[in-house]
Amino acid sequence: MTSQERVMIALDFREPDRVPVAPMGFWSEFREVWEQHADADQPIEDHFMVDIWIAVGDETPYPSLAGELGQDGDYALHRDGWGQVKRTREGASFFEQIEVAYTEDGALRHGDFEPPDLDSRYQRIDAVIEERKRRYAVFAKVGGPFIRTGFMRGEEQWLMDLAADPPMAAEMVMRTARHITQIGLEELRRWDLYDTGVWIFDDMAATKGPMFSPATAERILAPAWHYMVEAFKDAGAAKVIMHSDGNIGPLLDLFIDLGFDGINPVEYHTGLDPVRLRERYGDRLALLGGLDNAIILPCGDPDEVRRHVLDVLSSGQGGGLVIGTHSVGPDISVATMKLVRELMVRYGNYPLRLP
Repeated sequence: MTSQERVMIALDFREPDRVPVAPMGFWSEFREVWEQHADADQPIEDHFMVDIWIAVGDETPYPSLAGELGQDGDYALHRDGWGQVKRTREGASFFEQIEVAYTEDGALRHGDFEPPDLDSRYQRIDAVIEERKRRYAVFAKVGGPFIRTGFMRGEEQWLMDLAADPPMAAEMVMRTARHITQIGLEELRRWDLYDTGVWIFDDMAATKGPMFSPATAERILAPAWHYMVEAFKDAGAAKVIMHSDGNIGPLLDLFIDLGFDGINPVEYHTGLDPVRLRERYGDRLALLGGLDNAIILPCGDPDEVRRHVLDVLSSGQGGGLVIGTHSVGPDISVATMKLVRELMVRYGNYPLRLP
């Protein structure tokens, strides 16, 4: 069975040959340790049986503006395709945002967005897409209207807009949604990904919950999400998946109503327990992820890790699960990940026979 067949069967709430594996997000630091200590002689994604690869073009509204702007003392100035001017120190992991694409009164500083069908947006993926499709279930990726509008407005001001000026916020978020939807439609067409679909990456939540109220989500963001889901499915996309870190539990009923087929990465430490989610939502919401990379995998003893992996696997009875985790950093040991793989190999085949 191919990875694409396996993943799509599971997303249809049927049982393939084994539980599919979602992207694991291996950090470079973990890869280095893995290569030093692991006895695997194959790429790490293959060793962990990863079945999904995410293909993303350049979705920025202003790709021609991206580039270095010079120095400010010890800091480098850079403008990205979102219109942000960032100030960073060499070797630093974070940046200071000193200019954004929107002016204070909500006007676009750089004018209309550049065309979505520019070949330059897609050439990096064009070069590898056929090879990836032979190995994986490949999905198109776009950002979401919440986080991408924040890039152009500035996160703090954007959150204030949602509360203080809903009409302007709604206008900005729909402008973003229309643009990134066109990018997604072009990805589906160019790379022929209709049989899989699209992931919308719209990080919107912290550990305790979303960064806005459910009422704000329904009033301002839901029309944009609905516009995107409807456009992708009308074009023929089989599935549309919502990716967001954090606890998006208060929004799950809304996502189902809007037509999303599944969520990722299902962060366990935020309260998104795959077993409870399956009990509540049944075959209405597929789960892609579920393994806890914040507490159990970094800190748990082998017995805790074993119980956790088996619990997550149990939520895949009847399909509907693509197991994985948000990412694997250097705080997770090679020994723990070897145990995770051993458990997936031993107990992840259908029909599931879990101890």
